[in-house]
Amino acid sequence: MWQSCVLALVCAAVVSAQFPRECVTPEGLRSGQCCPSPFGLNNDPCGSSTGRGQCVAVTVDARPHGPQYPHDGRDDRERWPVRFFNRTCQCNANFSGYNCGRCRHGWTGANCDQRVAVVRRNVMLLRAEEKRAFVNALDQAKRTVHPDLVIAIRRYPEIFGPDGNTMQFENITIYNYFVWSHYYSVSKTFLGAGQASFGGVDFSHEGPGFVTWHRYHLLQLERDMQDMLQDPSFALPYWNFAIGGSTCDICTDDLMGARSTFDMNSLSFNSIFSQWRVICESVEDYDTLGTICNSSETSPIRRNPAGNVNRPMVQRLPEPQDVADCLQVNAFDTPPYYSTSSESFRNTIEGYSAPQGNYDPVVRSLHNLAHLFLNGTGGQTHLSPNDPIFVLLHTYTDAIFDEWLRRHSPDTAVYPEENAPIGHNRRYNMVPFWPPVTNAEMFVTAPENLGYSYEAEWPSQPFSLTEIITMAIVAALMIVAVIFVVTTCAVRARSYRMEGHQPLLGDQYQRYDDDKSQSVV
Repeated sequence: MWQSCVLALVCAAVVSAQFPRECVTPEGLRSGQCCPSPFGLNNDPCGSSTGRGQCVAVTVDARPHGPQYPHDGRDDRERWPVRFFNRTCQCNANFSGYNCGRCRHGWTGANCDQRVAVVRRNVMLLRAEEKRAFVNALDQAKRTVHPDLVIAIRRYPEIFGPDGNTMQFENITIYNYFVWSHYYSVSKTFLGAGQASFGGVDFSHEGPGFVTWHRYHLLQLERDMQDMLQDPSFALPYWNFAIGGSTCDICTDDLMGARSTFDMNSLSFNSIFSQWRVICESVEDYDTLGTICNSSETSPIRRNPAGNVNRPMVQRLPEPQDVADCLQVNAFDTPPYYSTSSESFRNTIEGYSAPQGNYDPVVRSLHNLAHLFLNGTGGQTHLSPNDPIFVLLHTYTDAIFDEWLRRHSPDTAVYPEENAPIGHNRRYNMVPFWPPVTNAEMFVTAPENLGYSYEAEWPSQPFSLTEIITMAIVAALMIVAVIFVVTTCAVRARSYRMEGHQPLLGDQYQRYDDDKSQSVV
């Protein structure tokens, strides 16, 4: 059953993917199984003999998706990832990774039983040496080949090469993989030579999976950089972009690069990022020729914050009140679970709705506004991660998401199980991550479930109606109590003043009392 489904789907595949280097042999890909042994263990798939994990069948989402994507069997990303592999490692306890050879985020030690704090902080509050260390770590990730993953450089029908045994995969650096995976999730569906590629598909934006996909995207980069630095406590900082105004406060040479004095659209030569080159830039070739973004670097990063004079709306950053308003939106998402949803927290934080939650086709707010404000590489969806500001922008977006989860404590059921755009259903395996991870697995609070936390201050939370009524009742009772105390004290004070004249009255009353025939009255 599985084999026949995979064979039928593979024949129609037109988009390639990334997988562990160990699995992309002719034998491995034809078997459909990617269950390597952890490092140091031989012939022990997923470390099953030591209880690390076991090799299991991949579970895919079979529920209907929304109408935005009308095709069937035309894209490798459908029912991800069974066009390539249908068996994977399922890790136990705190073990993780494609071979269960890693620890879960926030854990370390030989048995992954030691907690480690991973705290994401405001990049503007880092000390000078911490800023320098972060910038250098990003640059190292840009130059360090990913130790585990490779990317395909041909479509599936060509993946085995002209002789059927020369696999068409290549190495890629850690940071460029971060860029490539984002490109892969938003790329168009190639329908064949001479046909226009279909662009109404996006596995990481314009749907409920926007927040969950980017959350795992960041987790993967953070984990890869922890391994690279051999520091399990390394944490990606965030950029609080909700500061208003038209100044990019992190666009300085000690952080993400100042503006060049020679070209207003370029970075200062004093910034290490002025030496970076982008990947996945030849979009027209990918769409018309059916080719695939590879690891080839081309032109430098372009950036001109607040420089888009044709769109005044995107010349200012979001305001602090925008975040406060966004956090008050109660519903996680609303039908049609798309960029046109109204009263949806997800569509609000993504930036297609006004901060208060109402959908407005003209508005761009919060996340979207911050991207467009950058006005360059960072403002183009398929290219945006090439600008490292992307990392800081999305960690803050994730921080807002985590704060919303903390305040509203939603049940998993509020995440749509079906009829979201393709790739965005609750149980869909997020494209192109390996091993498979669903949207639902990221719909949890980070400190308790994902091994990291944020050091952040948020706008004060408004009181609910119940809280207001409760406070009013308590205030009223306190007023009554105060009145009672004041009245009691006044009565007692008067009594004490009267007792000050008692000797004369006492004598008189005492005489009356002595005279038994005298009436008390």
